[in-house]
Amino acid sequence: MVENKKEIYVHDMDNNMGSIRIADDVVGIIAGLAATEVPGVAGMSGGLGGGIAEMLGRKNLSKGVKVEVGEKEAAVDIYIIMDFGVRIPEVATNIQNNVKQAIEGMTGLSVVEVNIHVQGVVFPNEEKDDETATTRVR
Repeated sequence: MVENKKEIYVHDMDNNMGSIRIADDVVGIIAGLAATEVPGVAGMSGGLGGGIAEMLGRKNLSKGVKVEVGEKEAAVDIYIIMDFGVRIPEVATNIQNNVKQAIEGMTGLSVVEVNIHVQGVVFPNEEKDDETATTRVR
């Protein structure tokens, strides 16, 4: 997967009235929002550093998401932190389905893969903050 940070690539769809351009960042935001809607997801992960995953709030929905958009297809990698006690395979499958439906429904792109990377777990006694929190990876 290639992460498109500063360069904005667009997806062009031609119709009779002109073209429609959807930036990769938009697809990333759709994927991030769809992922965080799934019960059991504590938040998006900004990555790992020294055994600590940074949990990102709602302002950073495209962070923790890597998208690769082609002419008619998209592939997505999502880095998440889960709530302790959930069934990880079940939650991951729900994320994949929700992200696929959201992207396809909103953009018309065909989603060929949604890869889930579980980066950490939030334990019940740890504070969940919408802006910033850290979780231990166990």
